[in-house]
Amino acid sequence: MIANYTQQGWELITQRAHGILAAQVALQWKTAERPERWMETLLAIAEHDDAMIELDGEQLLTEAGGPINFTMKNFELEHCIRLSRFTRSKSRYIALLTSMHMDFIYRKDMEADPAAKAFLLEQRNLQAAWRKELGLSREEAERIYAFMEWCDAFSLLLCQHAVQPESRTIEISRGPDKRKYELCQVGEGELTLLPWPFESDRFEVYFESRVVPQLQFKNSNELREAFLAAPVKETRWALVHSSPAAPKPKVKAR
Repeated sequence: MIANYTQQGWELITQRAHGILAAQVALQWKTAERPERWMETLLAIAEHDDAMIELDGEQLLTEAGGPINFTMKNFELEHCIRLSRFTRSKSRYIALLTSMHMDFIYRKDMEADPAAKAFLLEQRNLQAAWRKELGLSREEAERIYAFMEWCDAFSLLLCQHAVQPESRTIEISRGPDKRKYELCQVGEGELTLLPWPFESDRFEVYFESRVVPQLQFKNSNELREAFLAAPVKETRWALVHSSPAAPKPKVKAR
């Protein structure tokens, strides 16, 4: 769950809603640069957090009784096993990309957590087997995953309201072509990317959230009930192929 503290209370965005936004971004990528297994790539991006089910048993609260933001969570073996099983029941390709995503997120935990180390080492063996079966080189798999991670990073920036004011840019991530991509607001509700990597010159993306005015909760069930009772808010952005306005030259005082 993504939890943003606002003047109105907690703005809560589920991991699945964030995944849908990431897939909306991916869908617009330049046709000539899309992976061969395009539909499966989109599914992997949209569903990479589908085992994180906030409304069905997940621990949602900090010790202080507020919502746990996704950045506060460490490796959870049961969750990772569940996610691996979900994806393996879909396709080896989706399982491969999701496994690489878990490695990207949790490799920092390997040194301190033996369970994380054992799980990820097993996943790396599975990745090698899936690449061989699918006829993918390590380099190609890493390029496709870099695209998935880029879309994930883009979605998180929007969900966390990290867009900078006054046409200032913020780096998204290195894309599959290893180029640096920067996000910039160019108008009310309008964003652009430098450089522009999409097929269309203009399109819209959106995500759903709910604002819960209550700041502290007795347990996770109380938060779930408040979340379901809150009205749904839809945040929209237009992505446009445009350059930010050039800064006006400074006039020297005489």
